[in-house]
Amino acid sequence: MKAIILAAGRGSRMGSLTENLPKCRSILHGKTLIDWQMDALQKAGITDIAIVRGYLADSFHFDLPYFENRRWAETNMVASLACAEDWLKTETCIVGYSDIVYLPDTVSRLMNCDGNIAITYDPNWSALWNLRFSNPLSDAETFRLDGDRVVEIGNRAALIEEIEGQYMGLLKFTPPGWKQVANHLTTLDQSTHDAMSMTKLLSELIASGIAVTAVASPEPWYEVDSEKDLRLYNRMKMWNPTSLTGKFDVESI
Repeated sequence: MKAIILAAGRGSRMGSLTENLPKCRSILHGKTLIDWQMDALQKAGITDIAIVRGYLADSFHFDLPYFENRRWAETNMVASLACAEDWLKTETCIVGYSDIVYLPDTVSRLMNCDGNIAITYDPNWSALWNLRFSNPLSDAETFRLDGDRVVEIGNRAALIEEIEGQYMGLLKFTPPGWKQVANHLTTLDQSTHDAMSMTKLLSELIASGIAVTAVASPEPWYEVDSEKDLRLYNRMKMWNPTSLTGKFDVESI
């Protein structure tokens, strides 16, 4: 199994922190976000890792394969994902956003799940979102399940009850799963394809009858969407930085 880290965007909501470095190079508990990700993937047994890069591409100096999204400023996450099609169409791949930090157990659970398209989600999402936002509904989107299948994702939520978990930005695609995605993408015009977010893609796949498997991940994790998030997380004892173990400790801040 291989892994792909989507790191093409700038992350403009990080402010001055991304003027000279990509968002994934932001420091959390003494280590860059992308180093946390690679550690978790490697500890889960994945050694073949590639990066989709775009913004400040020349600043990446890892000894890894790269896929290039040269249109990063004009495109969204799905376009970056499609840049890695050479791997996706031939290998089962774990795909992760470059602004999330997660534990090896989360990766292992996703690797071992059934389903051609699968995503991890946090069933205990509200504790973290209540720290990040005065009103969690201002950011959190709908997430509904039928057993282990996602039936709704990515819409504006009016009620907390519409959110059964938080999509984390960590996915798995088998080659048959990617073929389903690729076939769907061929039905889109260029501007729609360029603008498509991952949750929009997943929502459209579900609407067309394609199964998206949900994998509950109770382990602590971070989504770094802004400079404010980074400051908050650096005050929290979420896990031991050297062992990537521990538990989410809200009262430590």
